[in-house]
Amino acid sequence: MTTATPNSALPDTTSQRQQLRKIIRAQRQQLSAKMQQQAATDLAAKVLASDIIAPGQHIALYLANDGELDTYPLIQALWQLGKSVYLPVLHPFVAGYLLFVRYDKDTLLYPNKFGIPEPLAACHRLMPLQQLDVIFTPLVAFDAAGNRLGMGGGFYDRTLSQLSPDSHCQVIGLAHNCQQVEAVPGEAWDIPLKQIITPAKHWVFS
Repeated sequence: MTTATPNSALPDTTSQRQQLRKIIRAQRQQLSAKMQQQAATDLAAKVLASDIIAPGQHIALYLANDGELDTYPLIQALWQLGKSVYLPVLHPFVAGYLLFVRYDKDTLLYPNKFGIPEPLAACHRLMPLQQLDVIFTPLVAFDAAGNRLGMGGGFYDRTLSQLSPDSHCQVIGLAHNCQQVEAVPGEAWDIPLKQIITPAKHWVFS
């Protein structure tokens, strides 16, 4: 667990969260290519060894950006198991929300306004949020209570808030080991995660 914590002298939670993002993003960007590759392999093995994947068919993931844990080995493993994989796409009509689009080996990707590759939001390839079995989410930092700190855009928080309370969909965060912190400064709109997986550990929160 990193010892980096927000400075209590900062005037508000927003400043604390911004500082924490800066610290943790720098840490994961400093990971070598070899360390990133090993982390990606270990993560895929840990996910596949769990009981998460087997019951479901429709799995949402994301493509790594800004030093995030590389999900491609896991995506390839899911394809080999015959699972359907979906990627987040910026909603073209409702700002601040995500759609999930089918991603296959031959799917063409295009950079969105943040420079992150995504497939075209073709209607016949969209999967309604409620019908996804698992959504793996990126994060910048997390703590031992399952609190998640994202990049600050709120896309996942807004989108996941649409899941019904009795939804069968599992929402699981993925992160490098170094992204664990002592405490994530919270905001009212934050949605704590029930599970987080790192290359070293599968966290399950009550």
